[in-house]
Amino acid sequence: MPEGQGAPASPQAARSAPGRGSSGPAGSPESAGRRRGAVRASVPQKLAEALSSQYGLIVFVAGLLLLLAWAVHASGVGKSALLCFLTALMLLQLLWMLWYVVRSSAHRRLIRPKDTHAGARWLRGSITLFAAITIILGCLKIGYFVGFSECLSATEGVFPVTHAVHTLLQVYFLWGHAKDVIQSFKTLERFGVIHSVFTNLLLWTNGVLNESKHQLNEHKERLITLGFGNITIVLDDHAPPCNCSPPAFCSAISQGVYYLYPFNIEYQILASTMLYVLWKNIGRRVDSQPHRNVRFTLPGVMAGSVPGLTVLAATIGVVVVYLIQTGRSKTESESALIMFYLYAIALLMLMAAAGLLGIRIYRVDEKSLDESRNPARKLDADLLVGTASGSWLISWGSILAILCAEARPPYTWFNLPYSVLVIAEKYIQNLFIIESIHREPEKLSEDIRTLRVVTVCNGGAISLASSRLESGAVAADVASLGGEAPRVANGNMHLRGGCGREEEEEGSREGTPGPACHPRFLQGDAKRRVLRNIAAFLFLCNISLWIPPAFGCRPEYDNGLEEIVFGFEPWIIVVNLAMPFSIFYRMHAAASLFEVYCKI
Repeated sequence: MPEGQGAPASPQAARSAPGRGSSGPAGSPESAGRRRGAVRASVPQKLAEALSSQYGLIVFVAGLLLLLAWAVHASGVGKSALLCFLTALMLLQLLWMLWYVVRSSAHRRLIRPKDTHAGARWLRGSITLFAAITIILGCLKIGYFVGFSECLSATEGVFPVTHAVHTLLQVYFLWGHAKDVIQSFKTLERFGVIHSVFTNLLLWTNGVLNESKHQLNEHKERLITLGFGNITIVLDDHAPPCNCSPPAFCSAISQGVYYLYPFNIEYQILASTMLYVLWKNIGRRVDSQPHRNVRFTLPGVMAGSVPGLTVLAATIGVVVVYLIQTGRSKTESESALIMFYLYAIALLMLMAAAGLLGIRIYRVDEKSLDESRNPARKLDADLLVGTASGSWLISWGSILAILCAEARPPYTWFNLPYSVLVIAEKYIQNLFIIESIHREPEKLSEDIRTLRVVTVCNGGAISLASSRLESGAVAADVASLGGEAPRVANGNMHLRGGCGREEEEEGSREGTPGPACHPRFLQGDAKRRVLRNIAAFLFLCNISLWIPPAFGCRPEYDNGLEEIVFGFEPWIIVVNLAMPFSIFYRMHAAASLFEVYCKI
């Protein structure tokens, strides 16, 4: 048959031919059919995602109303009703996790897709540490129940036992399945995972409420010492109506419980974020690009770690002095506030300067960002901005109170630069972290990572695409050249690293510098060393700034000026709503900075 008058000679040619009736073109009937099939398949997934998210919100709102009713002493709603609801949610999640683990074990030989960006090893290690402290907290609550067993309901003994079992199984589940991309029983799994997410959020809210009520009682006592005698609100006490035996044992337990609540709170929010990423990954098509394992190494970060450790030690000292002096007398309380503000102002200025230096290094480095779809990375960025709004709300309230107050005690003026720096430092730090996590990790040093293959043909240089060194042997051979690349003329190719004379001459002929000859602020190992030291310093500083509010050092409570301007109850509501997000921000920023440190 003459060429061009009939079908191709073979089925393979027919499949590859770009003519009519073939499946190759984007507008062919088969391609359109596949697209319609993909759209039809995605509709049930979207419906299941919407239904499961609404179910989770219903559970969460119901739990919030129970927590609110218990907090305001609503009639007919006691602590036992709240604990029964939370226990039922945990038992339901336990059943789902057991079913999932057993089913996964039965199909362990099947190759399943994994999200390599989710559930990093250091993140699972952190949640294990917080979970261990949460279990210790549960043991203390069991001891508290035993001491007051005469007047406490059985639910207050069942709840900590269930919570301990729930914590153990959940940590095991997250270690083994946080990276899973679920492709079977997707509708059922969506409901199970979203139930787990909001169960942990309700447990987090319960811990925040208990810790906030304890801090509020201590705050009222300190305000009376500071001279604010017009506070007539009684202490909100949920103590049992009977005596404990032995009294010293119960007193030690009740005090120790509140020092462990910050770790429990961090555990619950970390678990909910990891489970949320698992929920977002259900039915997702995973990219086939390989993921580079990050490594934690210490050499070369003394310039960042030594000042960071110094800041950590100084912060612990400031918190101890603050807690000892605040509440003793008005003079000592004012001195403690001034000490805290001066220390925080100096620390925030150092952190802002470090963040600006990191952003400057990234700005002069013309490198494209990684914009691939990554639920874990997107959640990290959203949490940074969302939780920072809590401290921004408190800071703007303090600034407004200072500007509008009729009488201003001397120590309140230190609050103004402190509040401004809190807003600016978090803004700068968020920019640095978000840009860092969107950059690809460095694989080889800059002087041997990128090479240009130049073919000299008829006196003209043709620059081909950049190539990466995948073999260590090739990298060693190139490094052994000592910066002087082999030069071959008359049609032979030569390899060059850096900025050669040909590029300079070519750039001068065109009137602009060559692409490899742009001035750089820092290059290669020096750039990575500086960025690693910045990340290490900011990591330790964020851990340091997490400690004061988590363990009761809260000048937003003890300043007193905001409560005069806004009123006691409105300001306390603002602080109690915003403070948990501010505390979580510091821990989440520290976790993100640790990831940045490992990637650089």
